[in-house]
Amino acid sequence: MYLHQLRIQGFRRFNDLTLQFKEGLNVIIGPNNGGKTAVVDALRVLLSANDEGNLRLTELDLHQPKAGARSTEARFTFAFRGLKTQEEADFITALKPFTAEDATKASYEASFTIQYTQAELGGRLKVRRWVGDHEENALTTDMLEELRAVYLQPLRDPASGLKPGRFSQLSKLLHRLSQQPEREKLQELLKAFDEDIKPKPPLSTTNTVIGDKHKAMLGPELAQLLDLELSPSDFARFAARIGLSVAGMEVEQNGLGFNNLIFMAVVLSELSLNNSASYCGLIVEEPEAHLHPQLQAVLLDYLKTVEKPDKGQRAVQVFVTSHSPNFAALADIDSICCVYESPSGPAVFAPRDVEFGKGKKEKLQRYLNVTRAELFFARRLILVEGTAELFIVEALAKKANIDLRKHSVSIISTDGLNFDCFLPLFGKDAMQIPVAVITDADPAADVFPTKKSSLTLSPNALKLQDSEDEFIQCFFAKKTLEYDLALERSCRMHMLSALKEMHPVIGKDVEAEIDDLSTPGERAKALYCGMFQRGPNLESVQKGRFAQLLAFNLYSTDEDVTSPDYLTDALDFVVPKASEDDGVL
Repeated sequence: MYLHQLRIQGFRRFNDLTLQFKEGLNVIIGPNNGGKTAVVDALRVLLSANDEGNLRLTELDLHQPKAGARSTEARFTFAFRGLKTQEEADFITALKPFTAEDATKASYEASFTIQYTQAELGGRLKVRRWVGDHEENALTTDMLEELRAVYLQPLRDPASGLKPGRFSQLSKLLHRLSQQPEREKLQELLKAFDEDIKPKPPLSTTNTVIGDKHKAMLGPELAQLLDLELSPSDFARFAARIGLSVAGMEVEQNGLGFNNLIFMAVVLSELSLNNSASYCGLIVEEPEAHLHPQLQAVLLDYLKTVEKPDKGQRAVQVFVTSHSPNFAALADIDSICCVYESPSGPAVFAPRDVEFGKGKKEKLQRYLNVTRAELFFARRLILVEGTAELFIVEALAKKANIDLRKHSVSIISTDGLNFDCFLPLFGKDAMQIPVAVITDADPAADVFPTKKSSLTLSPNALKLQDSEDEFIQCFFAKKTLEYDLALERSCRMHMLSALKEMHPVIGKDVEAEIDDLSTPGERAKALYCGMFQRGPNLESVQKGRFAQLLAFNLYSTDEDVTSPDYLTDALDFVVPKASEDDGVL
């Protein structure tokens, strides 16, 4: 069985939020202060109560809307699916029918509700637990024991979890891996070792000295029988004394990042061998802490395997929270669950729910890298065709006194006309954040429009325009980015400067040709063709390198620069004037 759905009501940032999960690995991502920790604590309300006790909530944990009174209760509803016949029997009072994809077969899910209400003295909330639809069906201790989960908090000290202790993960793992005959054989060996070594000095003399002093202090009537214990013959006490060393060193001497990985390996080993519980889960906050990108990749690749365990082991459902674009880029798209801020408040979005066109989902997975994975963390987004547009748009935004970073705007290059695999992630039915698509109208090669010319969209541009809604808007250059820049006199001067720096001879020739022309359209055409349509057997200027030099020139100048209208409109869409004036993220 696995946790399919969690509904959170009246808790911290969430008025009413429903998350759906899959078997195996679930990567919960989002920006800082987006609500990831609230999701983790909501999971812990039910799933880690056995190890850590019940999560204690106070009035401050109740949802406080921007306007209005604080919520009077916090409620968490868990729905588990994939139950086996025996598990349905164990949770029979919790079962509820649901509509399955296979309509010919009745399916049931186990529902658990936990409600916090009415603060007690000291601010703690009272807790009630029930199963199914009826509050009189109590969530019993036996049911809780069937739900086994381990929580690993952020910035944890894994060394303490690898030290000896009665409830250490190592002790639990030893119990999972041993049978009673093996335990009895080990106890016999420990007892024989103890009896063999205790009579030998200095152990014998130490034991005698302690016993004599104790007897002299209390007298023969009150003195107790003391004996040095080297290896406890009882298996449980022995397991509690087992610690872990790393390459012959104490575990504390090992690096924090590697200790985190070791500790997770021990925890997952114990969970995967736990056949006594109906459900096993692992909740990890920010596993990227203390791990460099390569180790993050190694860890994520391993976590992907938990839903297909080795023979003799069980599947473990894993919940990982992260604000690392590296983790988001490495994760399978189907495992991602994004918590973000929509216009109506905190919301959740899972890319696996999107209906991609044929091959588009696989294409998106290939294209996602650390830079492009920023789109899952942005509050506003600009999609551009390539690196040249990325450099130029960022430079022109700065010249317009718009700090894109402070407004949480990410500019993502789709590496060509690949908008069709990115845009399904956004819009009214997906992530509801402002998305400006900056691209070219791409009229025929021999068409050179003026600033007053109407747009002539290519078939690809027209198709792209169909994706527009209240959250997605497309902004088209009349021809291309470079041509539209050349229509603006202030941009044209900086373009000539960058061209002469790259190719002094070409730049001088183009500048001379432009000086002989009179209209902005003629000059824009001469500059554009002199760089990118130079004729047969002549190499064109490299757009990426040219864009870098142009962006540097724009950053360096104190002069005003006029952006093409479509770029100005795109920036206004993602950063409205009110937001720009407030300077609020």
